[in-house]
Amino acid sequence: MLGKTAGGLFWMFRYLERAENTTRLIEAGFRIALTRPDSAGDEWASVLDTAGVRPAYDQGRDTLDGPSVIDFLLRDRANGSSVMSSMDAARNNARMVRTALTREVWEAVNESWMTLKDALHRPVREADLPEVLGLIRRQSALVRGAMHGTMLRNDIFDFSRIGTFLERADSTARILDVKYHVLLPSISQIGSSLDNVQWETILRSVAGQRAFRWLNGPDMSPRAIAEFLIRDRRMPRSLVFSISKITGNLAYLQEQYDGGYVSPGQAQALRDRLSESSIDAIFENGLHEFLVDFLAETAGLGSQIENDFRFYQ
Repeated sequence: MLGKTAGGLFWMFRYLERAENTTRLIEAGFRIALTRPDSAGDEWASVLDTAGVRPAYDQGRDTLDGPSVIDFLLRDRANGSSVMSSMDAARNNARMVRTALTREVWEAVNESWMTLKDALHRPVREADLPEVLGLIRRQSALVRGAMHGTMLRNDIFDFSRIGTFLERADSTARILDVKYHVLLPSISQIGSSLDNVQWETILRSVAGQRAFRWLNGPDMSPRAIAEFLIRDRRMPRSLVFSISKITGNLAYLQEQYDGGYVSPGQAQALRDRLSESSIDAIFENGLHEFLVDFLAETAGLGSQIENDFRFYQ
């Protein structure tokens, strides 16, 4: 496969995942802001910081409030990570690799783009926000279902999956960091009812609340939730689950292309560290520090994958 085609598939599915994950970040900020209305501006600032788009927001907007931040994250094409920017980029990449996709996948991407363009043609009212966020997630699921139901399990599928899970791992780590590093008002509130509500909000934002309760019952402790989102191999948005899938798909590519690539070993080492690190050790050394290191490692892994498979050639 040409490197440019591999890169198009990788980024197409990264952008599709990013659009969905941006809605989850908005939902986390929206729900937590509702629990702390007196400092809602701080909550939205933390969401922008976590998404890595605060400088771009500050350049174009003077006010920091929920409606402005939500509009920036959903609709503003000056924000390269907004839902509409992500969908535009996903569709453009899909057009570039059209011959590598089944008709069903292309039509699902195109339909999603048209549906969201219509839904987001004007600012979203707060009362309509849950419905719009749900629509974005359903459109993402439509594309994912078409991919799983119609694509061959070959190198095209591998690059698509690697892009999806690299973006997903990045998003889960960022959402966790919103909670623990930025949104917790003070050390005195750890373990309080407010703290527990915020942790439950994080579970909701990654569609993990019911699964967590099945496995842990009423235990809503920060350690149990962090372990679930970091180390539980059964949770499809956990860090270890995502890195394990990347490791497997890179191993398939290594075998198929018979190349001495660096990225498969890099992914394997990261997976092993996640599996071997206890949650107690993570908390003792600092959850925020752990997440920052993880984000840096995933960014490095993404760059190495691009170099290994020559995405721009």
